[in-house]
Amino acid sequence: MFEVISNEVLAENLHKMVLSAPRVARARKPGQFVMVRLDRGEERIPLTISDADPAAGTITLFIQAIGASTRKIVATKAGGSIRDLAGPLGKETRITNWGRVACVGGGVGTAVLFPLVKALAEAGNRITTIIGGRSSSLIILADELTPLSDTLIVTTEDGTLGIKGFVTSPLGDLLADPERVPQAVFAVGPVPMMKAVAEMTRKQRIETIVSLNPIMIDGTGMCGGCRVRIGSETRFACVDGPEFDAHLVDFDLLSDRLSIYRKEETAAHPLAECRIAGGIT
Repeated sequence: MFEVISNEVLAENLHKMVLSAPRVARARKPGQFVMVRLDRGEERIPLTISDADPAAGTITLFIQAIGASTRKIVATKAGGSIRDLAGPLGKETRITNWGRVACVGGGVGTAVLFPLVKALAEAGNRITTIIGGRSSSLIILADELTPLSDTLIVTTEDGTLGIKGFVTSPLGDLLADPERVPQAVFAVGPVPMMKAVAEMTRKQRIETIVSLNPIMIDGTGMCGGCRVRIGSETRFACVDGPEFDAHLVDFDLLSDRLSIYRKEETAAHPLAECRIAGGIT
């Protein structure tokens, strides 16, 4: 059992959960994830390790409760426990000193971006961080990212905070400025956003890394559900990634795969509501 130390609501359907997991906390590297199972018979969920405190023996997970299983996980209060937690899994992020780096996060992808920005800053990079969301209430980790970034830019689609629009707009300004153009770009967020970033950096041949964690299912490569086309090869996001060269990713195939279980997930929502409320044992 893994004790829930804290469970904080950051925004609608978005929770910050701190768990006691000493061995994972000591071993984890930026970019890696854990498989979480609330109890026997429940679905296993891959979640990126957003932060870790080896001294305290804790890891931090940001969980977007949009499916039946994640909704049940975030319903677990502080003092409760998660039955199974396996990890760290996946390949760690390749961290080096590129010089100027742009880190782009969309929505809950900012939580995945956070450990990357932290590691890149520690490696001596000059970082422009661009984060965005639909509205100000959905912007997360801005305060935590500010001291790690040389420049932090916030965008919201409705204009309630920062620049009105999408994260691609300030990224375009950055790419057009010879004195600020980055040597590497990291992008984490919705698939359309990552695809747009890849197309923007392709012309200038800027190394661009994206995280394909949204497609992962069982985290071991056994189910085959996270197959992605990377250049001329088929890879598995969970064991070969979750990070890949954005210019080689087949984003159209990735988008199709993400919708495979939409019907089943939608049907599971009423059942999840009843279980959370205690209507089903």
